[in-house]
Amino acid sequence: MACRVSELVLGCRDPEVPARFWCEVLDFVVLDREEDGSLEIGPCEGFGGPQPTIFLSRTDEPRQGRLRLHIDVNATDRDQDAELERLLKLGARPADVGQTGEESWHVLADPEGNEFCLLKSRLNPL
Repeated sequence: MACRVSELVLGCRDPEVPARFWCEVLDFVVLDREEDGSLEIGPCEGFGGPQPTIFLSRTDEPRQGRLRLHIDVNATDRDQDAELERLLKLGARPADVGQTGEESWHVLADPEGNEFCLLKSRLNPL
């Protein structure tokens, strides 16, 4: 028997801001709110489905350096250029992590500065 990824945990100063962003990006909803302001977001069907949820953990500690783990996303209903335009309108911004400019993906940052990549391939929706 093997494990599977059920949640991703992301530390952030104001969980509401990245929650709004990631809910729009991934078509997620807020599943749970903690007393300290932390939030869990995920698909409408909730925890345990085919997609992991994202737990946005409130922290006052400053981020140090680049994330060692990041999220990659793929568009499901449009090409990469159209999805890039949508993500930028939602509040993503280009991020420079040393890429050459020849990559087939785009490196972006969410409203809290957490890097993620928009890959070229389109995936079928779940």
